[in-house]
Amino acid sequence: MPDKVSIFDTTLRDGEQTPGISLTVDQKLAIARQLDKLGVDVIEAGFPIASKGEKEAVKKIANEGLSATVCGLARVRKEDIDACIDSDVDMVHVFISTSDIQIKYTIKKSKEEILNMAVEAVSYVKDHGLKCLFSAMDATRTDIDYLIRIFKAVEEAKADVINIPDTVGVAIPSYMRYLTSEVVKNVNIPVDVHCHNDFGLAVANTLAAVEAGAREVQVTINGLGERAGNASLEQVVMSLHSLYNVKTNIRTEYLYETSKLVERLTGIRVMPNYPVVGENAFSHESGIHTHGVVQKPDTFEPGVMTPEMVGHKRRIVSGKHAGMHGIEAMLKDMGYRVTKEQLKEITRRVKELGDKGKRVTDADLLAIAEAVIGEVSKAKKIVDLEELAVMTGNRVIPTASVKIRFKDKYLVGAETGVGPVDAAIRAIRSVLKEVEDIKLIEYRLEAITGGSDALAEVIVKLEDSKGNKATTRAAREDIVMASVEAMVTGINRIFLMRED
Repeated sequence: MPDKVSIFDTTLRDGEQTPGISLTVDQKLAIARQLDKLGVDVIEAGFPIASKGEKEAVKKIANEGLSATVCGLARVRKEDIDACIDSDVDMVHVFISTSDIQIKYTIKKSKEEILNMAVEAVSYVKDHGLKCLFSAMDATRTDIDYLIRIFKAVEEAKADVINIPDTVGVAIPSYMRYLTSEVVKNVNIPVDVHCHNDFGLAVANTLAAVEAGAREVQVTINGLGERAGNASLEQVVMSLHSLYNVKTNIRTEYLYETSKLVERLTGIRVMPNYPVVGENAFSHESGIHTHGVVQKPDTFEPGVMTPEMVGHKRRIVSGKHAGMHGIEAMLKDMGYRVTKEQLKEITRRVKELGDKGKRVTDADLLAIAEAVIGEVSKAKKIVDLEELAVMTGNRVIPTASVKIRFKDKYLVGAETGVGPVDAAIRAIRSVLKEVEDIKLIEYRLEAITGGSDALAEVIVKLEDSKGNKATTRAAREDIVMASVEAMVTGINRIFLMRED
């Protein structure tokens, strides 16, 4: 097993072959610069013969003055290789099919002819003073004896690197390890692997090849590529660094930054639970997990890979599985200090929201916390809502009836309004008029999250006859209840001011 592995990035070639992706010249150049900043050893910039724009992009990248080796792809045809040479690349990656099925249905030539074509292509590249990487396409379905024979032939033709592609992603790790070891035993130049992810084994197969002696790996940012994609650069690199103690030239602190750039330019979103760079890669919701992570991150994280190592951030997430330790840690990060009773109530409301199938965002938590913190404690409440009933409909005038406890007596009443919220607010003001005429100076409603079941934050500003003012808020999925809670909290504050 090598002490160090070279990283051959093919995001701009195989990655761009992801269905739905088509990058402009400027976008490819921006990604190439970022890959160079990341520290990849080889950038496969594209397939110059494919189009005028592709050739222009490869040439611009080749002349950008990057530290990485810039490579162009070519079939074993002189016109393809010439297009790479004209693009000023440092290396040409030539390939030809070697499996029986692809020879029969695509190449339609004898194995001897294919071997000669491969040798001639490698020799042509070397005659022009460029590095050459040779790929035996569909190597994992190729007869091993023939595969080794063709690899030895291109080695004699002075190929710099040979590549074992699992073109259709059918290898399993044990076979990839065996095949790579057989090739490594029979050639003296570096062996490279290119694994596809059709069965979700691309990263495992790549690592198995390294175990068998492969010294270079072909990968893409975010695992982009044909069909189900290629081996993910982020996962392969962090596995090599953290699990195998194998070095690369990758500056891992730029992994997350690079992933987000590629995500934005390609339009292909990374799954939240994607390893290393996904939004949930270092996120915790479960109360047991968050309690441990708050005390010591290694309790429920790998330890050998931290968010800081990849330029990511650790997040404690609120939801129905959240515990008080996690909620408290999140609130502290937001600058809030709460009492035990407030923390219990905030956690209860978060779980209640999560039980309804809603994703509880940071904004939701903030709104809930501010509402709870702003509430008057039960011991100090002068006014409390006992009952509320609202009736509305297309042929019914919105009507609200309320029962409110004021100190030691109950006030009951009903009012109509232009809508259920208006009716409820009017009803509360109406029953309290015998005590105090509370005016609603300002009413503001904000939907914290999208959707018809969004958490609504209501902010009200109230004033009594003596000029005492109070601004309060409440957050609920039910807009009527949020409005009523904000009103009741504000009224309590005004009465407490008067008593003080």
